[in-house]
Amino acid sequence: MPILIDGLTSLEYRGYDSAGIYIPGAGSVRAVGAVGSLKSKLPKNLKGESGIAHLRWATHGEPTVANAHPHRDCSGTIWVVHNGIIENHQELRDKLIKEGHKFLSKTDTEVLPHLVEHYFKKEKDLERAVLKTLRDIRGTYGAVFVSEQEPDKLIAVRMGAPVVLGLGDGENFIASDPSPILRHTKNVIYLQDGEMAVITPTSHAIYTFDRARVRRSPEKVEWSPEQIQKGGFKHFMLKEIMEGPEVIENTLRGRLVVDKGLAKLGGLESVSEKLRGVKRIIIVGCGTAYYAGLVGEYMLEEYAGIPVEVEVGSEFRYRKPVMDSETILLAVSQSGETADTLEAIREAKRKGILTLGIVNTVGSTIARETDAGIFNHAGPEIGVASTKAFLSQVTALALLTLFLGRQRQMSLVTGKRIAKELLDLPEKVDIILSDHQKLRSLARKYSKYDDFLYIGRKYNYPIALEGALKLKEVSYVHAEGCGAGEMKHGPLAMIDPNFPTVAIAPKDSVYEKMVSNIQEIKARKGKVLVITNREGKELRALADDLIVVPKTLEMLSPILTVVPLQLFAYYFAVEKGLNVDRPRNLAKSVTVE
Repeated sequence: MPILIDGLTSLEYRGYDSAGIYIPGAGSVRAVGAVGSLKSKLPKNLKGESGIAHLRWATHGEPTVANAHPHRDCSGTIWVVHNGIIENHQELRDKLIKEGHKFLSKTDTEVLPHLVEHYFKKEKDLERAVLKTLRDIRGTYGAVFVSEQEPDKLIAVRMGAPVVLGLGDGENFIASDPSPILRHTKNVIYLQDGEMAVITPTSHAIYTFDRARVRRSPEKVEWSPEQIQKGGFKHFMLKEIMEGPEVIENTLRGRLVVDKGLAKLGGLESVSEKLRGVKRIIIVGCGTAYYAGLVGEYMLEEYAGIPVEVEVGSEFRYRKPVMDSETILLAVSQSGETADTLEAIREAKRKGILTLGIVNTVGSTIARETDAGIFNHAGPEIGVASTKAFLSQVTALALLTLFLGRQRQMSLVTGKRIAKELLDLPEKVDIILSDHQKLRSLARKYSKYDDFLYIGRKYNYPIALEGALKLKEVSYVHAEGCGAGEMKHGPLAMIDPNFPTVAIAPKDSVYEKMVSNIQEIKARKGKVLVITNREGKELRALADDLIVVPKTLEMLSPILTVVPLQLFAYYFAVEKGLNVDRPRNLAKSVTVE
């Protein structure tokens, strides 16, 4: 038991809403909250030679004791812990219930032990039962199974969610990353997608899902547990920026029907018909979520043809907004607990308005109180300055635009093009991240300056605001974003050789206007760092420094142009020796006004 509890504690950095433990022959204990809550409930006689334990970050079902892992079959002899999403869980649950299985939670995970139970009755072999179960499920998983009948055997499987084996002396381990293992052994084997591992205290074996034996030598991990938690990165912020491609994939997974140009959003199915009659959308958010909402405003108006207003949550709650039955309020929040955004939802509900949410935390207050919505599936974000959550929020807003647009006048051709370009985004973000050392050099070059202006137009106006916010958050220097067309109305007065400008100028419908704005800055001897997707002589001649990102649709360009700005802010703060993950005076989730 102490090994399992210690392992859970080492994983708390990843975020959690509940925890649980199961030891064959001794029993199971689960609790809502941190590992400390679980530890306080453990009886002294909960002992054994093997066991499984889990920290849950909810994706299906609220954070409750019933929804906490491990989960069991009807007989209480087969148990499982699982990371990932079983996309067809409802279909499987309905089928199993008809066969007489009784479910105790609302999680997608619980179908796993019941399916294994179903096949075990026929196969009388746990490994075969697990493999047959995997044929029935769709989604992502890193899962571990154990049975009362074979308590010294653990079976791990992987498809899209990490699983690592730790090989010790007379003891072996399975975990979702090496941090819980390193206290016991540094010899590890990483499972690959489509592989199953079977371990006992003295042996291990790896197979493909069609039972072909895999032979792979262990690697020796030299990193410390703290380094492992950050994936080898110096800070969580950098780790989370680098997770961008995976985050976009997770946000899109199972939600696009490319050949029909459709977005399939299960969280909106219950209100789909109501959404057809919507004639106005109010988006509410705070900080980075507000800027994501601004990008969404451009998307929804241009492609769905719906008038949109974007409001700061802290101001909305003190206004007397005019709303009617054809208006919806859309709340955007990473934590799902942002106090001002929550109050905006409650004000809308008091007026009988349909409320939607884009949140990253299942079971959060905003997730519970909105009528319907879209979960980000971005995973826990530890760094205070939001990076990967912003990418996920804008991606979710693009999906919503496709969903609402196809309900209205958007053509099949346009829908298919948007869907295809969305699927290409992870690879394009990966291309930007591969050149991160260039951003590091630029951050070093510009770190001597204390004032910055960020400018952009149309879809990239919000990115100018977000880029400036990131630099302020983590480096404490003065940075402000503005629409490039507004420079002559005030901000241009600040420009001099010691006041550099970051200009977001992709080749789009306002490209020529942006070039003109950059020329205005250069005429006043201002330095300019340009983010673009066009490496031409024109910008080369104007820019002091140029960062080129891949091309995509204009509406999706913010997802690419923001990544260099995140890296620039990160390396700028590192250059100044600041605590990037925990900026002074700021909290990750603002739950009070």
